Amino acid sequence: MSIEWTTDLATGVDEIDKQHKELFQRINSLLGSCREGKGKDEVKKVIWFLEDYVITHFSEEERYMAKHDYPEYSSHKQQHLEFMENFLTLKKQFESEGPGVHIVVNINHLVVDWLKNHIRRLDKALGAFLKTNI
Repeated sequence: MSIEWTTDLATGVDEIDKQHKELFQRINSLLGSCREGKGKDEVKKVIWFLEDYVITHFSEEERYMAKHDYPEYSSHKQQHLEFMENFLTLKKQFESEGPGVHIVVNINHLVVDWLKNHIRRLDKALGAFLKTNI
């Protein structure tokens, strides 16, 4: 299963939307690599990239929130921290068990579902706030 970027996920903030689209592409690459049974090293590279990219993306969102005194900053940042904890758990599972269908299932559960829900609820609210406060 892959995830598809749709216009209902757009926040209206170009830089954030661009980063979300890139995240979707990279997650799809990770899912494809796992499904195809590609080597552990290849899947590991994608996971490492995603870990760095998510940190960069979350930092960018948090910079916007802090700069514009976003009232939901604390709760939004907490969601980012929880995601990173879950992602690191997934990374450890991958490192101990290797790539395979079980990782795809967990990626869908922990990453894909979370991202879609997070973007639809929290990031869209942030985008609406930023559009009126920039």
